[in-house]
Amino acid sequence: MDATTDAPALLPDRPRVDARRPIALIVGVAATVLFVALRVAVDLDGGAPLAFDQWWDGAMAALANPVAVIVAWIPATVGGTIGMIAIGISTTIVFLLVKRPWDALNVAGAIALVVLIGAPLAAVIARARPSGSLAETQATSFPSGHTAVATTIAITLALILRRGWIWAAGVVWVLLMMWSRTYLHAHWLSDVTAGFLEGVAVSTLVWALVEVWRVRRAQRVVGAAA
Repeated sequence: MDATTDAPALLPDRPRVDARRPIALIVGVAATVLFVALRVAVDLDGGAPLAFDQWWDGAMAALANPVAVIVAWIPATVGGTIGMIAIGISTTIVFLLVKRPWDALNVAGAIALVVLIGAPLAAVIARARPSGSLAETQATSFPSGHTAVATTIAITLALILRRGWIWAAGVVWVLLMMWSRTYLHAHWLSDVTAGFLEGVAVSTLVWALVEVWRVRRAQRVVGAAA
């Protein structure tokens, strides 16, 4: 799925199957299974922090300093609800303006789905956040919505635009978001890991689904014109 070539993205009317689709499906299913396994592990402990959660939270507390807190707030703010909605809407509009409706559908559908899954799930699980959180305090810690949406946007754009630098930038952005949310003690490490897995699953599976739909529709159009 690592597409570092500079070949242009598939046009929406091109009836060709993207060779990355089977890989995306495998990655999506694997991420879903790992997400469920992590959810079970957290549930078995009654929502209490796991051993590596406590270790990581302690490590972040030991590294606390005012400058790092300010830096951590940057991705937390940009990647918040308003920021992500703005990014999602603007990206969708751009794809529509350049006449790439399938890509617009992909971005909008992936962001909508990851929010529709993550927000209710966090409310139902109602896992408590680390003590001394510098951000949110309500018991909606698992999974991390910031990380899930950041991962979804990064992978979706990388799959659509097929550029190596977008993959690299996406990795940096997601890792920065995961660090930010744990450094601010807004989430346990298992929360941001779950958010990452959720984002991977949603982005890859939605992209693969849109690709199937796009190719089948293009094939019908070509068949009708023949």
